[in-house]
Amino acid sequence: MVLPKIEVEASSQNYGHFVVSPLESGYGITLGNALRRVLLSSLPGAAVTSLRVSGIHHEFSAIPHVREDMTRLILNVKQIRLRAQGEEPVRIHVEVSSEGPITAGDLSCPPEVEIVNKDQYLLTADSNDVDIDIEMVVGVGRGYSPAEERGRLPLGEIPVDAIYSPIRKAAYRVERTRIGQQTDYDKLHLEIWTDGTISPDDALRRAGNLLVQHLTLLAGAETIIVEKHEEVAEGIPTRVFDAPIEELELTVRAYNCLKRAGITKVGEILKRMEKGEDEMLAIRNFGKKSLDELVDRLREKNYLTVPGVDLSAYIGDAYQPLTESDGSDEE
Repeated sequence: MVLPKIEVEASSQNYGHFVVSPLESGYGITLGNALRRVLLSSLPGAAVTSLRVSGIHHEFSAIPHVREDMTRLILNVKQIRLRAQGEEPVRIHVEVSSEGPITAGDLSCPPEVEIVNKDQYLLTADSNDVDIDIEMVVGVGRGYSPAEERGRLPLGEIPVDAIYSPIRKAAYRVERTRIGQQTDYDKLHLEIWTDGTISPDDALRRAGNLLVQHLTLLAGAETIIVEKHEEVAEGIPTRVFDAPIEELELTVRAYNCLKRAGITKVGEILKRMEKGEDEMLAIRNFGKKSLDELVDRLREKNYLTVPGVDLSAYIGDAYQPLTESDGSDEE
């Protein structure tokens, strides 16, 4: 099975476009759909769950000396995006005692709470006679929690629909891609929009970890066991060792010879080549001409100089390729 790589096409604090390729046919939809669902429903976040305005006991009330009524204030409060540490509810507040606009940045917060969109508009006091205290409760959760789930609250504390999810939108699409002579691989495009409380790449990592945790339970394993190749332990970087031979874009003849010999990864080729040319030429129907082609492809990819393996015999004048006068010993 070919192992994919992840490339970042675009990245900012609120948007990320990731490409996962190559994937075996069908895996694009499988991974894309699973990641999208986890991103939208399962990542934790913080939100205001209720608020209290001094002197106000109902969500449809007007607020003295304030342009907005309670309904409009609640709508504005729901747009506040926060980061919160810990699981316990935390209270934040602001005192309004003079004319002018109030934004989320005016709220007093304990150290464990951080407001991301400090410019979020809340209300405007239209008189210096205003004297109100606004207190909000910040909770931590997942997804969306309607106000009805708050249950009984103290008199004057009004429940608020809580949008915990830090993900605004997630979308994916799958297209075909080509590796060597094969054209039936998938390329997964995954786009993530966040509210700024989490970066898209961090969101993708967390979603992947959640999937791994659940799949590990299905596999009957208590812990995640990462199997390491002996060759990797000897020093070849994992990204090089696990690279599929399709990346080398060999001719059909050379590619098929390696496949029939059970060689599917670049690392396996490098370890064989380290033992000498004869090790490669011992592969059925794989002759000097195919070896020359392989060396050229590895040189183009800078694989002949990776740490953990000595391939100096194939670099510069140390390696003598087949010439036309030599003829061909394989074709």
